[in-house]
Amino acid sequence: MTLKLKDIQAPVALEMEEFEKKFRQSMKSKVMLLDKITGYIVRRKGKQMRPLFVFLSAGATGKITEATYRGASLIELLHTATLVHDDIVDDSNTRRGFFSINALWKNKIAVLVGDFLLARGMLLSMEHNDIDLLKITTEPVKEMSEGELLQIAKSKTLDITEEVYYKVIYQKTASLIKSCCKVGACAGGADEETIQKMGEFGRAVGMAFQIKDDLFDYGTFEIGKPRGIDIKEKKLTLPLIYALNNASRSEKRRVKKQVKLASKKPKMVNEVIKFVKASGGIDYAISVMEDYHQQAKDILKTLPESNFRTSLEDLVQFTIERTK
Repeated sequence: MTLKLKDIQAPVALEMEEFEKKFRQSMKSKVMLLDKITGYIVRRKGKQMRPLFVFLSAGATGKITEATYRGASLIELLHTATLVHDDIVDDSNTRRGFFSINALWKNKIAVLVGDFLLARGMLLSMEHNDIDLLKITTEPVKEMSEGELLQIAKSKTLDITEEVYYKVIYQKTASLIKSCCKVGACAGGADEETIQKMGEFGRAVGMAFQIKDDLFDYGTFEIGKPRGIDIKEKKLTLPLIYALNNASRSEKRRVKKQVKLASKKPKMVNEVIKFVKASGGIDYAISVMEDYHQQAKDILKTLPESNFRTSLEDLVQFTIERTK
């Protein structure tokens, strides 16, 4: 049976609707241009996976309170700010099929919008004295910046190890999902041990999520033609790292040269993908992803049975089974 996000959201459907109203309110500004841009951001929102992790984690470990709504808003404000800044860094004109903020309003305004969202998130916490939530959510902002810079540095030398790869994907992706789950537990009144446990759950989900995302680059999971985007951008992900680690010195030299030329010569992308598949890189990455998936499931089993826990289990499965 194919899992649908609407069914997974069922235990917190009303709360998610209410959250959207509160989130929009949290972004309001008296500056007309800023209000227009934040309205555009709200209208092009994605699947709302992060707030969903917050609300389900709160329900599974305690109760959903006003602090839960503020925690989810804080997460979304900080996350949205990083996305706006990422699009500037990547010189990207689109996000989720829509024009990016920098494409419509140029870089100067996009930088200021990102700054506003970061400040608004921090102020939201300070206004209600949510210091614990602020501590949890500011950590991944630091981690994401460090992870992006580490990945950029390593793309120049193409010498990334498996250990460094795990550090990068933890910082860029898993740290935020970890924060979502900790915020949910903390806002719901859980004890410190449970908050940390939910953090480990979020970390495992985030690691599995990013490995799955990296596998899409190789045309796996019935998405059709390989994308090769990471290869063109010289980002070494787990399938390629594994394949290079098990290659001869001459083969490694040849493939690294192909990666360096990939942005200018598309046929090189196919050569790299062919090498990775033949070297078992895809199968290895899938096995690591499944290990993280199992870690997440094992942690959930320690929580009391509830509709919230069931939906969290389904949400984990959804992140693994998704085809885009």
